Amino acid sequence: MKTVLILLLTILSAHAAERPPNVVIIFCDDLGYGDIGAFGQRNYATPNLDRMAAEGRCFTNYHVSSAVCSASRAAMLTGCYHSRVGIHGALGPGSPIGLDPGDMTIAEMLKQKNYATGMAGKWHLGAKPEWMPMRRGFDEWLGLPYSNDMWPHHPQAKPGTYPDLPMYDGEKVIILAMTHEDQNQMTTRYTERAVAFIERNKARPFFFYLAHSMPHVPLHVSAKFAGKSGAGLYGDVIQEIDWSVGEVLAVLKRTGVDGHTLVIFTSDNGPWLSYGDHAGSAGPLREGKGTSWDGGTRVPCVMRWPGKIPAGTRTDTIVMTIDMLPTVAALTDAKLPERKIDGLDVWPILSGGPDAKNPHRAYATWYANNELQSVTDGRWKLVFPHTYRSAVGMPRATGGIPSNYRPAKLEKAELFDIAGDIGETTDRSSERPEIVASLTAFANEMRSELGDTLTGTKGSAAREPARLPKK
Repeated sequence: MKTVLILLLTILSAHAAERPPNVVIIFCDDLGYGDIGAFGQRNYATPNLDRMAAEGRCFTNYHVSSAVCSASRAAMLTGCYHSRVGIHGALGPGSPIGLDPGDMTIAEMLKQKNYATGMAGKWHLGAKPEWMPMRRGFDEWLGLPYSNDMWPHHPQAKPGTYPDLPMYDGEKVIILAMTHEDQNQMTTRYTERAVAFIERNKARPFFFYLAHSMPHVPLHVSAKFAGKSGAGLYGDVIQEIDWSVGEVLAVLKRTGVDGHTLVIFTSDNGPWLSYGDHAGSAGPLREGKGTSWDGGTRVPCVMRWPGKIPAGTRTDTIVMTIDMLPTVAALTDAKLPERKIDGLDVWPILSGGPDAKNPHRAYATWYANNELQSVTDGRWKLVFPHTYRSAVGMPRATGGIPSNYRPAKLEKAELFDIAGDIGETTDRSSERPEIVASLTAFANEMRSELGDTLTGTKGSAAREPARLPKK
């Protein structure tokens, strides 16, 4: 009997070793670099994220490809710069474009490996049925087709600007017109769906994408967290997101798959600073959402996988969201998309490998209507002349009504040592002309391939998004 038991345990152990890992991506909306405890927040507690950081690895130089909703999500899900797949800015409810079906998502890639795939939260990559999650590799989806401020009840919405905001479950609209109370329950509902999905799929490999609508304005929080943070409504909202992370970690442990699951927690861009006390903090970084300064593109990131990612560690080696798809592909032995992507496998950095280096020559950041505004190799960042919106020196807004930005302009290219000057305060271009030349050469290659409206360059390899036929 003992021999049979040992043999059975050996078979089960071998089966577990052969099974590819589960992947959970928790993607917040407008969460700032300085909004969680592991990245310096001290005004309210984030105990579950603190524990995740203690049991995992913090990435202090983690970037998105563009500091705005749709573009950022396109890059993370496809492993491509958003400029390659033709998704710029934030797509509105009536937008005639969406993510092209030929550009594979992480979910579609993992379906090829027989993964269970689920999503809860904000999509924002095209609001027509053929462009939404159920047609893009997800077995199930509960959430909103776009941002929660694209809503008739938003204080800044002019009458007639937006239609009623629907919530979907799969391809069925379950709430035709979201109310304030419906929005108050969003974080809880998304979390409950994530937990239920994991419980149902614990016996097979799974991927879950938890794309929280919060802390994007208008801020909403459930009664169980309202007024509890001691730091206003924004603090309450972050504490509910922290609770959500705790629920996900708990169900992974309860179902016995904790040690077999990679969890990634991050944000789509930096804080929307014009909203003042309804916005987050970029910490020591310059500016915020809607800019290519690090306050817009550098976001908090914590990853956890017991036994695979070293606990209680931090790295300032640069990584970008475009690297998630190819890294997951390598971990799961999934076939990469046939169309060209931009990300690379960065597992050695995630796993804390000795002397692990980023395999990219550099990264590029586009904003607005495909303006290539900056490039960086992780140590040096070259920012090109452009206009941008600045929150510096503007009155701090209160109560969810934003203040105005100050228009600003960078007159000449400037070089920053972001390792020693995290706030991008001092131009070093005259001291390091060789770095300027190297990064400029890289930028020119990116312009030639994916375009740049600042220089009037049309990219040779930029792809078109899906489009509705013209009437």
